[in-house]
Amino acid sequence: MYPVIFRLGPITIYSFGVMMALGFLVGGYILSKELARKGLDPALGSSIVFWTAVGGLVGARLWVVFDDFGAFLESPMSVLLTGAGFVWYGGLLGGLVALSWIIRYHGLPWLVTVDCVAAGLPLGHAIGRIGCHLAGDGDWGGETTLPWGVAYPHAIIGWDFPPGVRVHPAPLYEAALYTAIFALLWSLRHRLHRAGTVLGLYFVLAGAARFVVEFVRLGPPVCWGLTQAQLFSMVLVIAGVSILLSGRRALAP
Repeated sequence: MYPVIFRLGPITIYSFGVMMALGFLVGGYILSKELARKGLDPALGSSIVFWTAVGGLVGARLWVVFDDFGAFLESPMSVLLTGAGFVWYGGLLGGLVALSWIIRYHGLPWLVTVDCVAAGLPLGHAIGRIGCHLAGDGDWGGETTLPWGVAYPHAIIGWDFPPGVRVHPAPLYEAALYTAIFALLWSLRHRLHRAGTVLGLYFVLAGAARFVVEFVRLGPPVCWGLTQAQLFSMVLVIAGVSILLSGRRALAP
């Protein structure tokens, strides 16, 4: 793929970084519109996105450190500074912690604000996954002969498959699923009156999407034949269902 867009002297512009930044910008725009619709200050959107992004990136990297602590002890900088290895569920947890802090700092209603964030989160995530595809950061799937299979000879983490081998473009599968989730949440947002419903639906749908995509990825099973990502996805779905069932009515008649 295309991990590097261009170089200008000592400056290198990476496709993953560009798409990640675009994802945050798009998510922030949607967040501001939702904050205004809920009667909250839309100007807080940029602050919420910034701190949530910081928390998400830190959480994603820390998950990698704890997941392979031996490699971290052997070479801390290579683990911390590599361009790959951002774990989505670590990022989600880190982002939620940072989001909760900024919500409390500004005295905002937690469920209402998190609903506003969840409305645009899947689209931002979809854009970020396109960045993963362009960079070839290692989250591709197994070998395939399907016509849409791709090769990543310029992958940022290296491509050790022989010529002619193609794999499932798992990041694009996720991007398509998250875009569909965004479209659904966006179309339903005026009918979801109870605070927390958008968040609950996001948890259920995003968790289910990642659970399904994991079947074509290369993650090793860790329990019950399921990968670490699938186990976390199950927790996410259960959390989402619990949120949805906690109220008497989620949808308007």
